[in-house]
Amino acid sequence: MTTWKQEVVAVTEKAFRNQENSEKAEGAFAYMKGIAPFIGISAPDRRLLTKGAWKDLPTPSSDELGTTALALMQCREREFHYAAFDLVDTWIKCADEYFLAEYVEQLLITKPWWDTVDGLVSAAVSPLCFRYDATSIIDEWSESNNRWLIRAAIGHQRSWRKNTDIERVFEICDRHWSNDEFFIAKAIGWALRDIAKLDRKSVQRFLKQHPQKNTVATREALRGINASAR
Repeated sequence: MTTWKQEVVAVTEKAFRNQENSEKAEGAFAYMKGIAPFIGISAPDRRLLTKGAWKDLPTPSSDELGTTALALMQCREREFHYAAFDLVDTWIKCADEYFLAEYVEQLLITKPWWDTVDGLVSAAVSPLCFRYDATSIIDEWSESNNRWLIRAAIGHQRSWRKNTDIERVFEICDRHWSNDEFFIAKAIGWALRDIAKLDRKSVQRFLKQHPQKNTVATREALRGINASAR
């Protein structure tokens, strides 16, 4: 009997292989610094393909969803890695309170680069942190030495808008303010920029309380402040 994981991988493989484009694949490979080979499928086309390929699948359990996403992350080409977070996004309601620790953490550190990490933050980290109390795992990620887990922790409230716990985000940003690693600094800047849309003065205060230079983060934060003042 075919498992849900086997079915997903098989139909996704079939859908993607029919769309190979070597010219686009080479361009994407160069743009993404050679993190993985590409098939040459654009993001909109990928989403259409997976939507069609997955439309008749039964609803998975949380474990089926997690193990299948991990299986897609083990495939060779990058489009399958993107399909992993598309899959989680499609069935995010099936993910239980253990999904972040048992599956998302591993997904975040498997063949990681900003593209998959940010995709997983939007598809899994943010909605699951909103649904469940994820304080402990976000603290674990934030206190780790892994830049991608730190980036995910900084962005864990992405798209929460008025529900954003501003002080919680500030706490994590403060912890990493002296870290000038580009992908961490950029994440801090984006988090502050988003908060500026909600409370510009609080971000201004945060920057005054952190006079030590973090050029990348400060630049992004100021963009948010300036945009909210218009």
